[in-house]
Amino acid sequence: MSNMKSNKKKLSPEQREELLSALKARFEKNMNRHKGLEWSKVQAKLEANAEKLWSLNEMERTGGEPDVVGHDKKTGEYIFFDCSAESPKGRTSVCYDREGLESRKEHKPENSAIEMAAAMGIELLTEEQYRELQKLGNFDAKTSSWVKTPSDIRRLGGALCCDRRYGRVFVGHNGAQSYYSAMAFRGSLRVHAKTSPECRGVITTLRGRRECRHENNRLQKVQCFWDFNHLASVRGVVP
Repeated sequence: MSNMKSNKKKLSPEQREELLSALKARFEKNMNRHKGLEWSKVQAKLEANAEKLWSLNEMERTGGEPDVVGHDKKTGEYIFFDCSAESPKGRTSVCYDREGLESRKEHKPENSAIEMAAAMGIELLTEEQYRELQKLGNFDAKTSSWVKTPSDIRRLGGALCCDRRYGRVFVGHNGAQSYYSAMAFRGSLRVHAKTSPECRGVITTLRGRRECRHENNRLQKVQCFWDFNHLASVRGVVP
């Protein structure tokens, strides 16, 4: 995937086409990860959200091989996880977070998992999400991945990591300042159809949700569902 380090979270037409082609091929090759889902519907939401495409490209560029692993029927969001066989090569040798990195007196790495994920627009997998991923295949047989660590553990200086060994999934721990060439992190991304900035459609209540029926979105065959917290994000709508 093309190396893209622009501050603008938007792909060029060429990058966009390359990424969608890679995602489609992976989606069709691994239907066991998303039974009952259709690529055309996933693509429609991706094409309506440039920032999410940018984040997926960052996941792809750093070796994560993102793929759809679920669909939230309540919000309409598609859920992507990093599905590379081993922990992404482009994210190795990072401490858990900035606090852990700064606590090192020497040999500090360039980045931390938490900061890198935030810059990419993704979230670290939780332990629960990691276990769900492992139900879809065998991952991290030779590597390990940082996972989102509960605050009580982090306050004591630790951070959690996971891997698969001997046919089982293990949850381990390290000091948050630790980093290894065989340990990176896996991320998740939720993709919804984003309403265009000029949208001034009427928001109506539909089974507890707010639905945008803007004409342009209908023409694009995209439905934009917004919960109550998202209403302020759409300028000029009628609550």
